[in-house]
Amino acid sequence: MTLLIALAERLSVTVTVAFLMTRNQTFRHFIRSQISQRGILTLTLTFAAFSILGTYSGVPISGALANSRAVGAVSAGLLGGPLVGIGAGLIAGLHRYLVYGGFTGLACALSTTVEGLLGGMIAYFWKKKALDWRVGILTGMIAEVIQMGIILLVARPWAEAWQLVQVIAIPMIVVNGLGVGVFLSIVDMILTEEERIAASESLKVLRIADLTLPYLRTGLNRESAKHAAESIYRMTDVAAVALTNQEQILAHIGLGSDHHVPGEPFLTEATQKVLLNGQMLEASSEIEIHCSHPNCPLRSAVIVPLRQGGKVVGALKLYRAQRGKSELGLGLAEGLGKLFSTQLELALVEQQKELRAEAEIRALQAQIHPHFLFNALNTITSLIRTQPEQAREILVFLGEFLRHNIRQEAPFHSVREEQKHVQAYLAIEKARFGEKLQIEVEVEPGTEEVLLPPLILQPLVENAVRHGLLPKEGGGLVRLSVRRAIDSLAIEVSDNGIGISAFKLRNILQNSTSAGEGIGLRNVDQRLRGLYGRGLEIQSTLGTGTVVRVEIPVEVTAAKEVSAL
Repeated sequence: MTLLIALAERLSVTVTVAFLMTRNQTFRHFIRSQISQRGILTLTLTFAAFSILGTYSGVPISGALANSRAVGAVSAGLLGGPLVGIGAGLIAGLHRYLVYGGFTGLACALSTTVEGLLGGMIAYFWKKKALDWRVGILTGMIAEVIQMGIILLVARPWAEAWQLVQVIAIPMIVVNGLGVGVFLSIVDMILTEEERIAASESLKVLRIADLTLPYLRTGLNRESAKHAAESIYRMTDVAAVALTNQEQILAHIGLGSDHHVPGEPFLTEATQKVLLNGQMLEASSEIEIHCSHPNCPLRSAVIVPLRQGGKVVGALKLYRAQRGKSELGLGLAEGLGKLFSTQLELALVEQQKELRAEAEIRALQAQIHPHFLFNALNTITSLIRTQPEQAREILVFLGEFLRHNIRQEAPFHSVREEQKHVQAYLAIEKARFGEKLQIEVEVEPGTEEVLLPPLILQPLVENAVRHGLLPKEGGGLVRLSVRRAIDSLAIEVSDNGIGISAFKLRNILQNSTSAGEGIGLRNVDQRLRGLYGRGLEIQSTLGTGTVVRVEIPVEVTAAKEVSAL
């Protein structure tokens, strides 16, 4: 009992050292994942030193040592595998043999190596359970039983070896088994806490990203930077948050806001370094931050670059009022920097998409103007002398049509406006083709103020007239229907014309037809897919006609209109 208590007291020193080991970043990285050969060697030597400490803290008894050396060797194997276990055990065993000697010297050297191998083999064949403290206790006890057996087999004289084993066996089996279990429980506790903190930080980053996404989608500017900085400052315990572009401070919230002023050039050399080399920087003192203001209260910082389109466009800075480095602050800043950069990339994609959509609308207008205007003017010319009143009406309709076509800068138009555009177009075409063109327009009451993207209805109607009815001998009927569904606006344009073959229709929507052919349908389909994720639904039968359907989510459209404003 006396020996058991003495070993337990000395084990407390070993446990303290074990706790300090878990604070080492190399050690933690090793436990989490595989590292380089150099790292394995470093950890082998670390565990060997840990095991040797168990020798030095041993209790002398009958020319031998009752010790906790097995804790280091077995733990090395369980955590690092056979190679680390054997290496640590061999080094600690040789130390025991060369420094202390004695009639058990060789037996202890052999047993310590075997104990390291035992832990390594359990880790190799039972990897998922290697960090379980219960497995650690059992392995430590088995290792000490093996050591007692080796002492009896190797140590001489045998009578003294047997007498020694009778005294030290139970205390060493119990203490070393518990020692391995305690060590593994400390490791598990540290890793679990790290995972919990990492999960908490990840959740915090995602919440901040969710709050800032609507603003950063507009790009990196003063307004978006201000909202982003306020969100980070409110949800973290940093002393200050700042965002810059390549030239000036866009926002600064928290300590130092009296001299880190938005609109002014940034004051720290650390920021300049990050913007220049595009690498994250952690400054642990005000000297590394190097703010030009003499009374700046900011003592440490993490600065990460923000990228857009492959270029560094600014920096995110998290400041603290204390000196030193913060692993959690580093992870938070790095995560936010990557998410903000992704949001800025999406903003750039969105801007390019809008520019492309605008360019496509302009292309559609350019395609409409020469063709349609030439035919309309010919019709007016032919009617001026014979039917001047009708010519005047067509001129009014033409003016209305051109006015609406030119006025396409607004992101959304009401159904009423788009209906007028369609009616102006149909009135002109009706004047040209007379009874050959029959028209039905049905707009459900209450849908007139629903918002639509511009140039949606008219290209569909024009496609039905030009490619469906006019090639058909005797013409036909084009019908436009607009009605309210449950949560969307249902639009249908149908004709009883010549129809479209499946092959030609597929080519039109896939942009593989000849230049100018199908530009109206294709443009509308692509813009709708870009805005709502779904495009035109077209059913057509040769010789029978074509039906084009569109469903536009009313709530989504309204939300896009608000964001555009």
